[in-house]
Amino acid sequence: MKRIIAALTLGMIAATASAQATAPLTLADGAPDRHVVVKGDTLWGISGKFLQQPWRWPEIWRLNKDEVKNPHRIYPGDIIVLGKGADGRPQLILARRIGEGGSTAPKTLKPTTYITNTKDAIPSIPPREIEPFLSKPMVVTADSLTEAPRIIAPQEGRVMLGGGDSAIVSGIPEGKHQWLIYRPGKKLIDPDTKELLGYEAIYLGTARVRKEGEPAVVDIVTANQEVGRGDRLTPYVEPDIITYAPRGPEANVSAKVVAIYGGLAQAGRYSMIVLNKGSQDGLAVGHVLALYRSTQLVQQRNEAGRKETVEIPENRNGLAFVFRVMDRVAYALVLDATLPVEANDTLRNP
Repeated sequence: MKRIIAALTLGMIAATASAQATAPLTLADGAPDRHVVVKGDTLWGISGKFLQQPWRWPEIWRLNKDEVKNPHRIYPGDIIVLGKGADGRPQLILARRIGEGGSTAPKTLKPTTYITNTKDAIPSIPPREIEPFLSKPMVVTADSLTEAPRIIAPQEGRVMLGGGDSAIVSGIPEGKHQWLIYRPGKKLIDPDTKELLGYEAIYLGTARVRKEGEPAVVDIVTANQEVGRGDRLTPYVEPDIITYAPRGPEANVSAKVVAIYGGLAQAGRYSMIVLNKGSQDGLAVGHVLALYRSTQLVQQRNEAGRKETVEIPENRNGLAFVFRVMDRVAYALVLDATLPVEANDTLRNP
């Protein structure tokens, strides 16, 4: 779909730094003078070419708070130039697009209007890593669990169901035809308060209503796992496009890893982790958090041969990008980690 985009001079926008970004900006080793945007680039990757701390990209672009949340679109063919502002600090400037006006010479754009295909805009982070998780049920509360439509009987003569089978479901309202199927999983307990945050939702597949009523009849369209009596349904909602770009939180945040998505014991790069903080704690989509390995106690023998317990202090382990936020929990993508990420590890402002 085509739409009109206003090309703005990013380098001339007033700067608003994160509350935590008090240290001077540090350019990456070997930072280039310019970068030509190509298909497959991400804002995170481009920022990493210029900065040692990619999450501080709003400072070097000189963006204000609103523009950080909805950053200017960047497209293949754009030229990003590293320069200096009037105050001597480094800044990035979006220069004229290659082939536009017959010139490739970088220069700061004046506000102008042109038509472009917005689907070609580069994403904040690799979209393939999180898109499958944007529409799936991931955490359900105890209240929503009791209210969710439930499979009360499988197709006659079947115990478990797969794609192409049908099921009888109670609690489906009229007018909603596309559904996701899930199974309530393990409890998610806050490691600090020991409160029940919800239940992990194990995604099973998709269903379509064939016959409305109470109960209704649904057809199982796809099935990642076998579907059976007692499994629940939640309405399919078209996932939101991630438009918020990576940035540090505006206020102090301290969270814990509650679980690794998929029931795993450890997480690595591009794994999903569940956090015990959500929107009510100030987390938002796009926040980048630093990962810390929790303090660990290790048994070893000392020089005298006696067993002793040694405390390994908390140490920084990597970065995570928050891509889905609920009231009390959030999901984050591990962007990098030098050691495996485990439950109870801590996340704070980078």
